[in-house]
Amino acid sequence: MHVPDGFLDAPTSLATGVTAAGAVALSLRGARRELSASPVTGATAGAAGPGAERTAPLAGLAAAFIFAVQMLNFPVAAGTSGHLLGGALAAILVGPFTGVLCVSVVLLLQAIMFADGGLTALGTNITCMAVVTVVVAHLVFRTLLRVLPAGRSTVTASAFVAALVSVPASALFFTLLYAVGGTTDVPIGRVAAAMGGVHVLIGIGEGVITALTVGAVVAVRPDLVHGARGLARPLKLKVNGELVDAPAHQAAPAAAPRSSRAVWLTGLAASLVLAGFVSFYASASPDGLEKVAADHGIDKAAEEHAVADGPLADYGVGGVDDERLSAGLAGVIGVGVTAAVGTGVLLVVRRRGTARSAADGAAVREGAAGRPEA
Repeated sequence: MHVPDGFLDAPTSLATGVTAAGAVALSLRGARRELSASPVTGATAGAAGPGAERTAPLAGLAAAFIFAVQMLNFPVAAGTSGHLLGGALAAILVGPFTGVLCVSVVLLLQAIMFADGGLTALGTNITCMAVVTVVVAHLVFRTLLRVLPAGRSTVTASAFVAALVSVPASALFFTLLYAVGGTTDVPIGRVAAAMGGVHVLIGIGEGVITALTVGAVVAVRPDLVHGARGLARPLKLKVNGELVDAPAHQAAPAAAPRSSRAVWLTGLAASLVLAGFVSFYASASPDGLEKVAADHGIDKAAEEHAVADGPLADYGVGGVDDERLSAGLAGVIGVGVTAAVGTGVLLVVRRRGTARSAADGAAVREGAAGRPEA
Protein backbone atom coordinates (compact mmCIF):
# COMPACT_ATOMS: atom_id res chain seq x y z
CA MET A 1 0.00 0.00 0.00
CA HIS A 2 2.89 2.32 -0.73
CA VAL A 3 1.54 5.70 -1.83
CA PRO A 4 3.47 7.21 -4.78
CA ASP A 5 4.23 10.87 -5.37
CA GLY A 6 1.37 12.88 -6.82
CA PHE A 7 -1.61 11.14 -5.22
CA LEU A 8 -1.99 13.87 -2.56
CA ASP A 9 -1.54 17.62 -2.91
CA ALA A 10 1.37 19.49 -1.33
CA PRO A 11 -0.44 20.80 1.80
CA THR A 12 -1.73 17.32 2.69
CA SER A 13 1.67 15.72 2.04
CA LEU A 14 3.29 18.38 4.21
CA ALA A 15 0.77 17.79 6.99
CA THR A 16 1.36 14.03 6.95
CA GLY A 17 5.11 14.69 6.90
CA VAL A 18 4.83 16.79 10.06
CA THR A 19 2.60 14.13 11.64
CA ALA A 20 5.06 11.38 10.78
CA ALA A 21 8.01 13.39 12.12
CA GLY A 22 6.17 13.99 15.38
CA ALA A 23 5.22 10.33 15.68
CA VAL A 24 8.81 9.23 15.06
CA ALA A 25 10.12 11.73 17.64
CA LEU A 26 7.59 10.47 20.20
CA SER A 27 8.50 6.88 19.34
CA LEU A 28 12.20 7.60 19.87
CA ARG A 29 11.42 8.58 23.46
CA GLY A 30 9.10 5.65 24.06
CA ALA A 31 11.47 3.17 22.43
CA ARG A 32 14.19 4.13 24.90
CA ARG A 33 12.06 2.67 27.66
CA GLU A 34 11.03 -0.40 25.64
CA LEU A 35 14.57 -1.21 24.53
CA SER A 36 16.08 -0.60 27.97
CA ALA A 37 13.58 -2.81 29.77
CA SER A 38 14.02 -6.39 30.84
CA PRO A 39 12.57 -8.70 28.15
CA VAL A 40 10.99 -10.75 30.93
CA THR A 41 9.64 -8.23 33.44
CA GLY A 42 9.56 -5.03 31.43
CA ALA A 43 11.25 -3.19 34.30
CA THR A 44 13.05 0.01 33.34
CA ALA A 45 14.09 1.38 36.66
CA GLY A 46 17.75 2.37 36.82
CA ALA A 47 19.99 0.62 34.38
CA ALA A 48 18.65 -1.72 31.77
CA GLY A 49 17.12 -4.91 33.04
CA PRO A 50 18.72 -8.29 32.55
CA GLY A 51 18.82 -9.29 28.92
CA ALA A 52 17.89 -5.82 27.65
CA GLU A 53 21.10 -5.64 25.63
CA ARG A 54 19.67 -8.13 23.14
CA THR A 55 16.42 -6.28 22.40
CA ALA A 56 17.85 -3.78 19.90
CA PRO A 57 19.36 -6.45 17.59
CA LEU A 58 16.09 -8.38 17.74
CA ALA A 59 14.18 -5.22 16.86
CA GLY A 60 16.54 -4.69 13.93
CA LEU A 61 15.84 -8.27 12.88
CA ALA A 62 12.09 -7.56 13.08
CA ALA A 63 12.57 -4.67 10.64
CA ALA A 64 14.54 -6.91 8.25
CA PHE A 65 11.90 -9.63 8.46
CA ILE A 66 9.13 -7.13 7.70
CA PHE A 67 11.11 -5.91 4.68
CA ALA A 68 11.47 -9.48 3.43
CA VAL A 69 7.82 -10.44 3.90
CA GLN A 70 6.62 -7.23 2.25
CA MET A 71 8.22 -8.55 -0.95
CA LEU A 72 5.84 -11.53 -0.90
CA ASN A 73 2.67 -10.28 -2.55
CA PHE A 74 -0.12 -12.84 -2.22
CA PRO A 75 -3.29 -12.99 -4.36
CA VAL A 76 -6.47 -11.81 -2.65
CA ALA A 77 -8.90 -11.41 -5.58
CA ALA A 78 -8.95 -11.55 -9.36
CA GLY A 79 -6.11 -9.35 -10.55
CA THR A 80 -5.32 -8.02 -7.07
CA SER A 81 -2.63 -8.89 -4.54
CA GLY A 82 -1.63 -7.79 -1.07
CA HIS A 83 1.42 -7.81 1.14
CA LEU A 84 2.24 -7.50 4.81
CA LEU A 85 2.19 -3.99 6.25
CA GLY A 86 3.94 -5.15 9.41
CA GLY A 87 2.69 -2.68 11.99
CA ALA A 88 0.86 -5.26 14.08
CA LEU A 89 3.74 -7.73 13.92
CA ALA A 90 6.26 -5.10 14.99
CA ALA A 91 4.08 -3.76 17.81
CA ILE A 92 3.53 -7.23 19.28
CA LEU A 93 7.10 -8.46 18.90
CA VAL A 94 9.04 -5.39 20.05
CA GLY A 95 6.52 -2.89 21.43
CA PRO A 96 4.45 -0.09 19.88
CA PHE A 97 7.04 2.69 20.01
CA THR A 98 9.85 0.49 18.72
CA GLY A 99 7.40 -0.94 16.19
CA VAL A 100 6.78 2.50 14.67
CA LEU A 101 10.54 2.95 14.30
CA CYS A 102 10.99 -0.50 12.72
CA VAL A 103 8.34 0.04 10.05
CA SER A 104 9.54 3.62 9.46
CA VAL A 105 13.07 2.35 8.77
CA VAL A 106 11.66 -0.16 6.28
CA LEU A 107 9.60 2.49 4.48
CA LEU A 108 12.50 4.95 4.35
CA LEU A 109 14.88 2.39 2.82
CA GLN A 110 12.23 1.19 0.37
CA ALA A 111 11.66 4.76 -0.82
CA ILE A 112 15.29 5.83 -1.25
CA MET A 113 16.79 2.52 -2.43
CA PHE A 114 14.02 0.67 -4.26
CA ALA A 115 11.78 3.51 -5.53
CA ASP A 116 8.88 1.95 -3.63
CA GLY A 117 6.68 4.68 -2.18
CA GLY A 118 7.14 8.33 -3.14
CA LEU A 119 9.71 10.57 -1.49
CA THR A 120 7.23 13.42 -1.04
CA ALA A 121 4.73 10.77 0.13
CA LEU A 122 7.09 9.32 2.74
CA GLY A 123 5.24 11.11 5.54
CA THR A 124 1.96 9.73 4.22
CA ASN A 125 3.31 6.20 4.08
CA ILE A 126 4.81 6.37 7.57
CA THR A 127 1.56 7.80 8.95
CA CYS A 128 -0.65 5.20 7.25
CA MET A 129 1.56 2.10 7.31
CA ALA A 130 3.57 2.61 10.50
CA VAL A 131 1.65 4.86 12.86
CA VAL A 132 -1.99 3.92 12.14
CA THR A 133 -1.33 0.18 11.90
CA VAL A 134 0.75 0.11 15.09
CA VAL A 135 -1.68 2.22 17.13
CA VAL A 136 -4.77 0.31 16.01
CA ALA A 137 -3.13 -3.11 16.36
CA HIS A 138 -1.71 -2.29 19.79
CA LEU A 139 -5.07 -1.08 21.11
CA VAL A 140 -6.93 -4.12 19.76
CA PHE A 141 -4.24 -6.53 20.98
CA ARG A 142 -4.07 -5.13 24.52
CA THR A 143 -7.88 -5.00 24.79
CA LEU A 144 -8.21 -8.65 23.81
CA LEU A 145 -5.52 -9.70 26.28
CA ARG A 146 -7.43 -7.99 29.07
CA VAL A 147 -10.75 -9.71 28.36
CA LEU A 148 -9.56 -13.17 27.28
CA PRO A 149 -7.97 -15.85 29.48
CA ALA A 150 -4.20 -15.45 29.75
CA GLY A 151 -2.13 -17.90 27.73
CA ARG A 152 0.03 -18.32 24.67
CA SER A 153 -2.91 -19.25 22.47
CA THR A 154 -4.59 -15.99 23.47
CA VAL A 155 -1.52 -14.03 22.41
CA THR A 156 -1.53 -15.73 19.01
CA ALA A 157 -5.28 -15.30 18.45
CA SER A 158 -5.16 -11.67 19.56
CA ALA A 159 -2.27 -11.06 17.17
CA PHE A 160 -4.40 -12.37 14.29
CA VAL A 161 -7.34 -10.10 15.09
CA ALA A 162 -5.16 -7.06 15.73
CA ALA A 163 -3.34 -7.48 12.42
CA LEU A 164 -6.56 -8.07 10.49
CA VAL A 165 -8.17 -4.89 11.86
CA SER A 166 -5.06 -2.74 11.35
CA VAL A 167 -4.95 -3.14 7.56
CA PRO A 168 -8.42 -1.80 6.59
CA ALA A 169 -7.95 0.90 9.26
CA SER A 170 -4.83 2.05 7.44
CA ALA A 171 -6.57 1.87 4.06
CA LEU A 172 -9.53 3.90 5.25
CA PHE A 173 -7.22 6.47 6.82
CA PHE A 174 -5.55 6.94 3.44
CA THR A 175 -9.02 7.35 1.90
CA LEU A 176 -9.73 10.09 4.43
CA LEU A 177 -6.49 11.81 3.45
CA TYR A 178 -7.46 11.51 -0.21
CA ALA A 179 -10.86 13.03 0.50
CA VAL A 180 -9.04 16.05 1.96
CA GLY A 181 -6.14 16.41 -0.46
CA GLY A 182 -6.61 14.09 -3.43
CA THR A 183 -5.29 15.38 -6.75
CA THR A 184 -8.02 13.89 -8.94
CA ASP A 185 -11.79 14.31 -8.82
CA VAL A 186 -13.16 10.85 -8.01
CA PRO A 187 -16.25 9.66 -6.09
CA ILE A 188 -14.74 9.22 -2.65
CA GLY A 189 -17.53 6.92 -1.46
CA ARG A 190 -16.68 4.36 -4.12
CA VAL A 191 -12.99 4.66 -3.33
CA ALA A 192 -13.68 4.07 0.37
CA ALA A 193 -15.80 1.00 -0.36
CA ALA A 194 -13.19 -0.42 -2.73
CA MET A 195 -10.28 0.30 -0.39
CA GLY A 196 -12.07 -1.12 2.63
CA GLY A 197 -13.27 -4.25 0.85
CA VAL A 198 -9.99 -5.32 -0.73
CA HIS A 199 -7.96 -4.46 2.37
CA VAL A 200 -10.19 -6.60 4.59
CA LEU A 201 -9.07 -9.52 2.41
CA ILE A 202 -5.46 -8.37 2.65
CA GLY A 203 -5.95 -8.03 6.40
CA ILE A 204 -6.83 -11.72 6.63
CA GLY A 205 -3.50 -12.55 5.01
CA GLU A 206 -1.75 -10.11 7.33
CA GLY A 207 -3.44 -11.73 10.30
CA VAL A 208 -2.33 -15.21 9.26
CA ILE A 209 1.29 -14.14 8.73
CA THR A 210 1.37 -12.20 12.00
CA ALA A 211 -0.22 -14.99 14.04
CA LEU A 212 2.08 -17.65 12.58
CA THR A 213 5.18 -15.54 13.26
CA VAL A 214 4.16 -14.49 16.78
CA GLY A 215 3.00 -18.02 17.60
CA ALA A 216 6.31 -19.51 16.43
CA VAL A 217 8.38 -17.16 18.57
CA VAL A 218 6.09 -17.48 21.59
CA ALA A 219 6.31 -21.27 21.37
CA VAL A 220 10.09 -21.28 21.77
CA ARG A 221 10.99 -17.95 23.42
CA PRO A 222 8.01 -16.09 24.90
CA ASP A 223 10.45 -13.85 26.78
CA LEU A 224 11.42 -12.26 23.45
CA VAL A 225 7.86 -11.22 22.58
CA HIS A 226 6.91 -7.84 23.99
CA GLY A 227 3.21 -8.66 23.87
CA ALA A 228 3.72 -11.90 25.80
CA ARG A 229 5.32 -10.31 28.84
CA GLY A 230 3.51 -11.21 32.03
CA LEU A 231 2.58 -14.72 30.93
CA ALA A 232 4.79 -16.17 33.68
CA ARG A 233 2.78 -16.70 36.84
CA PRO A 234 4.07 -15.47 40.23
CA LEU A 235 5.55 -17.96 42.67
CA LYS A 236 2.85 -19.49 44.91
CA LEU A 237 3.17 -20.88 48.43
CA LYS A 238 0.73 -23.22 50.12
CA VAL A 239 -0.32 -21.71 53.46
CA ASN A 240 -2.99 -23.44 55.58
CA GLY A 241 -4.13 -25.37 52.53
CA GLU A 242 -4.44 -22.27 50.32
CA LEU A 243 -2.17 -20.96 47.57
CA VAL A 244 -0.94 -17.42 48.11
CA ASP A 245 1.60 -15.23 46.34
CA ALA A 246 5.09 -15.67 47.73
CA PRO A 247 6.68 -12.63 49.40
CA ALA A 248 9.17 -10.80 47.24
CA HIS A 249 12.15 -11.93 49.36
CA GLN A 250 11.16 -15.58 48.89
CA ALA A 251 10.74 -15.41 45.14
CA ALA A 252 13.11 -17.48 43.07
CA PRO A 253 16.22 -15.60 41.93
CA ALA A 254 16.17 -14.33 38.36
CA ALA A 255 17.66 -16.75 35.92
CA ALA A 256 20.60 -15.69 33.82
CA PRO A 257 19.50 -14.20 30.51
CA ARG A 258 19.24 -16.83 27.79
CA SER A 259 21.11 -16.25 24.58
CA SER A 260 18.98 -15.07 21.69
CA ARG A 261 21.65 -15.90 19.09
CA ALA A 262 19.79 -18.95 17.76
CA VAL A 263 16.57 -16.98 17.30
CA TRP A 264 18.45 -14.10 15.65
CA LEU A 265 20.30 -16.39 13.23
CA THR A 266 17.13 -18.32 12.41
CA GLY A 267 15.19 -15.13 11.77
CA LEU A 268 17.93 -13.66 9.62
CA ALA A 269 18.22 -16.87 7.58
CA ALA A 270 14.43 -16.96 7.09
CA SER A 271 14.44 -13.31 5.97
CA LEU A 272 17.23 -13.92 3.46
CA VAL A 273 15.48 -16.98 2.02
CA LEU A 274 12.14 -15.18 1.74
CA ALA A 275 13.60 -12.06 0.11
CA GLY A 276 16.30 -13.76 -1.93
CA PHE A 277 14.40 -16.76 -3.24
CA VAL A 278 10.71 -17.00 -2.37
CA SER A 279 9.99 -13.40 -3.44
CA PHE A 280 10.56 -14.36 -7.08
CA TYR A 281 7.36 -16.43 -6.92
CA ALA A 282 5.23 -13.64 -5.39
CA SER A 283 2.09 -12.50 -7.18
CA ALA A 284 2.75 -10.02 -9.98
CA SER A 285 -0.75 -8.52 -9.73
CA PRO A 286 -1.05 -4.92 -8.47
CA ASP A 287 -1.61 -4.53 -4.76
CA GLY A 288 -4.82 -3.21 -3.25
CA LEU A 289 -4.01 0.49 -3.55
CA GLU A 290 -2.61 0.14 -7.06
CA LYS A 291 -5.71 -1.73 -8.20
CA VAL A 292 -8.15 0.75 -6.69
CA ALA A 293 -6.12 3.66 -8.06
CA ALA A 294 -6.19 2.20 -11.58
CA ASP A 295 -9.90 1.36 -11.44
CA HIS A 296 -10.93 4.83 -10.24
CA GLY A 297 -8.48 7.03 -12.10
CA ILE A 298 -6.44 8.02 -9.06
CA ASP A 299 -3.20 6.93 -10.70
CA LYS A 300 -3.56 9.55 -13.43
CA ALA A 301 -1.83 12.05 -11.14
CA ALA A 302 0.99 9.71 -10.13
CA GLU A 303 4.48 11.12 -10.66
CA GLU A 304 7.63 9.26 -11.63
CA HIS A 305 9.79 8.36 -8.65
CA ALA A 306 12.91 10.48 -8.17
CA VAL A 307 15.11 7.35 -8.04
CA ALA A 308 13.22 5.35 -10.67
CA ASP A 309 16.52 4.83 -12.49
CA GLY A 310 18.41 3.83 -9.36
CA PRO A 311 20.55 0.67 -9.21
CA LEU A 312 17.95 -1.16 -7.08
CA ALA A 313 14.73 0.38 -8.40
CA ASP A 314 11.73 -1.96 -8.54
CA TYR A 315 13.64 -4.56 -6.49
CA GLY A 316 16.12 -5.50 -9.17
CA VAL A 317 19.87 -5.01 -9.48
CA GLY A 318 20.87 -2.86 -12.43
CA GLY A 319 23.15 -4.59 -14.90
CA VAL A 320 22.05 -8.11 -13.93
CA ASP A 321 20.13 -9.56 -16.87
CA ASP A 322 18.86 -12.71 -15.18
CA GLU A 323 15.52 -11.67 -13.68
CA ARG A 324 15.54 -14.28 -10.92
CA LEU A 325 19.11 -13.45 -9.87
CA SER A 326 18.47 -9.72 -10.06
CA ALA A 327 15.41 -9.90 -7.79
CA GLY A 328 17.14 -12.27 -5.39
CA LEU A 329 20.21 -10.07 -5.03
CA ALA A 330 18.03 -7.00 -4.47
CA GLY A 331 16.12 -8.81 -1.76
CA VAL A 332 19.30 -9.98 0.00
CA ILE A 333 20.78 -6.48 -0.17
CA GLY A 334 17.57 -5.03 1.22
CA VAL A 335 17.46 -7.46 4.14
CA GLY A 336 21.11 -6.82 4.97
CA VAL A 337 20.84 -3.03 4.81
CA THR A 338 17.56 -2.99 6.77
CA ALA A 339 18.99 -5.23 9.50
CA ALA A 340 22.14 -3.10 9.75
CA VAL A 341 20.39 0.28 9.72
CA GLY A 342 17.55 -0.85 11.98
CA THR A 343 19.89 -2.42 14.52
CA GLY A 344 22.21 0.57 14.46
CA VAL A 345 19.44 3.10 15.01
CA LEU A 346 17.83 1.08 17.77
CA LEU A 347 21.16 0.42 19.52
CA VAL A 348 21.75 4.18 19.68
CA VAL A 349 18.23 4.68 21.03
CA ARG A 350 18.69 1.95 23.65
CA ARG A 351 22.05 3.27 24.82
CA ARG A 352 20.68 6.78 25.19
CA GLY A 353 17.75 5.38 27.16
CA THR A 354 20.05 3.34 29.41
CA ALA A 355 22.36 6.32 29.98
CA ARG A 356 19.42 8.56 30.84
CA SER A 357 17.96 6.00 33.25
CA ALA A 358 21.33 5.63 34.96
CA ALA A 359 21.74 9.42 35.19
CA ASP A 360 18.27 9.83 36.65
CA GLY A 361 18.95 7.08 39.18
CA ALA A 362 22.23 8.72 40.22
CA ALA A 363 20.49 12.07 40.64
CA VAL A 364 17.84 10.51 42.86
CA ARG A 365 20.50 8.82 45.00
CA GLU A 366 22.50 12.04 45.32
CA GLY A 367 19.38 13.94 46.30
CA ALA A 368 18.49 11.34 48.91
CA ALA A 369 22.02 11.39 50.31
CA GLY A 370 21.99 15.18 50.62
CA ARG A 371 18.73 15.35 52.60
CA PRO A 372 19.13 15.53 56.39
CA GLU A 373 17.63 12.70 58.38
CA ALA A 374 14.32 13.40 60.07
